[in-house]
Amino acid sequence: MATIVDARGKLCPQPVIETKKAIQEQGTPVITIVDDEIARQNVEKMAQQMGLYAESSEIEGGFRVLIQPVSTDVLSAVMADAGEALGQAIQMLEPTPFPPASNRQPTVVVLSSHCMGTGDDTLGAALMKGFVYALTQLDDAPDTVLLYNGGAKLAVHGADTVQDLKVLEENGTEVLVCGTCLSHYGLTELLAVGSVTNMYTIAEILMGAGKVIRP
Repeated sequence: MATIVDARGKLCPQPVIETKKAIQEQGTPVITIVDDEIARQNVEKMAQQMGLYAESSEIEGGFRVLIQPVSTDVLSAVMADAGEALGQAIQMLEPTPFPPASNRQPTVVVLSSHCMGTGDDTLGAALMKGFVYALTQLDDAPDTVLLYNGGAKLAVHGADTVQDLKVLEENGTEVLVCGTCLSHYGLTELLAVGSVTNMYTIAEILMGAGKVIRP
């Protein structure tokens, strides 16, 4: 029997936290009911990060997210395909030495405003654009860029910083944008770069960071 998590009306990150707790305490399947598109995406992403299968369906006034283990048939098929592809790839490879282990911890850049500094917003916006561009030119790019509150505006269509954030993403930087913040500013449908995230994930990333940069 599935465990039901009714997270309707609950703010981020409660739907994610309550769903994860239900999975850890009761096992799967778990059905989470939410009334917000961002919450649906966040719950699905959390389940996938745990190695579980998540499927959502629209219901009256919201969404129903079913979380359960990946089916044996699907997993077997994937592993079979992967095994065949891996075998072919191995035949083409030449031995290479392993690089030395690195103790480097992740660098996280936090952008919590669309302006850099205080005093003049026009100047602040220009400074922020310059800062994001500068990140693309560094030899060591940040591992993650977190955008929340006014910083979420940097990742939507029409923002001067979108192209540079795309360059960072293409070069391996994870760009995460607070879903609650997008919703608050009415920008959910305008996200142009990065992935929607939630406050639980933001907290996890900040706790695991070796260096946090806040311009």
